[in-house]
Amino acid sequence: MKFSVLVRRLSHPQVRRRLKIGLSIWAIAIAVSVVAKLAYDIGYFKAQSMIDEKNAAAPATRSVLTLEYAQRIVSGALNEDPNNPKTVVSQVVDNNPRLATIVVENNKQKKIAWIFEMRLFFAGDLLNDQGYNLTEAIERQQDMYRNNR
Repeated sequence: MKFSVLVRRLSHPQVRRRLKIGLSIWAIAIAVSVVAKLAYDIGYFKAQSMIDEKNAAAPATRSVLTLEYAQRIVSGALNEDPNNPKTVVSQVVDNNPRLATIVVENNKQKKIAWIFEMRLFFAGDLLNDQGYNLTEAIERQQDMYRNNR
């Protein structure tokens, strides 16, 4: 097809109108997609910055349970004076951030206790999902005997 024939066909008023309509639709579609992409990017970066702010504002998680921190948890749970507690934490047996095993001593009697998620104190028998008594197992490991329980 010759160029002059192409120009003659494109100069027809009906073809010109259809071209204008088609090109306008394409331009609108491109503009809408660019606006949508910009809105998504702005929202994503704003959400990401809010997450970063939240993570920066959150206190650092305590991954190591020290004797002092365990003593504060136990004293707070038993409503004892933290400066002069009746129940003393004598040993941290298993230092797991989710479930820590501690040995507490009260009136010369040692017991196994548990601290969940570095904040909840529990002194009693703890069973695992197969029904084994974890408290008894730790007592046997530590050569503690269940007298006067």
